[in-house]
Amino acid sequence: MGIRVLKGGMMTTVQDLGRTGYQSQGFSVSGVMDVRSFKIANLLLDNPENEAVLEFTLIGPTLEFTSETIISITGGDFRPQINGKPAKMYTAIYMHRGDILTFGGARTGTRGYIAFSSYLDVPVVMGSRSTNIKCQIGGFKGRKLEDEDYISFRAKRRYLPYYLSRSLDLDEFDQEKITLRVVMGPQEKMFTKEGRETFLNSEYTVTSEFDRMGCRLEGPFIAYKTTSDIISDGIAFGSVQVPSHGKPIILLADRQTTGGYAKIATVVSVDIPKLVQRKTEQKVRFQAVSVEEAQKLLADEMKELNDFRSQIYTPCKEVLDCRLVAKRISTLFK
Repeated sequence: MGIRVLKGGMMTTVQDLGRTGYQSQGFSVSGVMDVRSFKIANLLLDNPENEAVLEFTLIGPTLEFTSETIISITGGDFRPQINGKPAKMYTAIYMHRGDILTFGGARTGTRGYIAFSSYLDVPVVMGSRSTNIKCQIGGFKGRKLEDEDYISFRAKRRYLPYYLSRSLDLDEFDQEKITLRVVMGPQEKMFTKEGRETFLNSEYTVTSEFDRMGCRLEGPFIAYKTTSDIISDGIAFGSVQVPSHGKPIILLADRQTTGGYAKIATVVSVDIPKLVQRKTEQKVRFQAVSVEEAQKLLADEMKELNDFRSQIYTPCKEVLDCRLVAKRISTLFK
């Protein structure tokens, strides 16, 4: 009862929200890169908010289902197919025993997510099911999925209320240029006024040096006053480091726990999904916002997710039409 991995894809791992509370001991948080897509995938299935999913990058896996379950697919549009026929994204999909799920090239985005109503049976390590590949812990044997791997399910959960309503009309990443909102600091004063203006008023290009650890950008030099070196301190998800070469590096899910380069800003959490779904050579710009604005953006996103939940709990048009017809028939025979 589970899934057989026929093809592992380029980088397919088990992830949740990450392994928090252990950075002081040198363990990266890990977890999903695109938290928004992750949360929507679980929301569509009424899963716990932190239930583990499969995250894949650039090339999706090929999976064979050995038992019935319900799945949802979110993130970039990798044109999923079930048994050779197109499958909808951002929709609850009933999978039968023997069904084969495949993916094509990404139309939009670079990362996709698969959630399962029956829950992946992988161990909890230090409070998380996330894969930390460098430490070889968590997820499935502490590594990315490979051909012929098999992951069991933990539950037989094959029914969801309002099943036909569990679909959202979203196309999240079909943009060539994006603006990332940032909170300046904590070391922005180590950069010259001109350097800070360069950072906020220039266009940067996503390079091929882009993985779960970080994203290196190419663009104008960001001038610092004397040096960009600091005494190493902690690194948050979305920290924008500027080493001596003057080009920004945005640190992501598998980032190191501490770093010795000045951080000019931090990308607000709601905008990190836009970054991690960028392709090489796509452009980004930066816009400074206050901490209060960043908090409001997060609150707005939480409200939007609650609105999505209300939407999928509302009977769809087909169900409402059937109810209306049934009511008219019962009236006729009274």
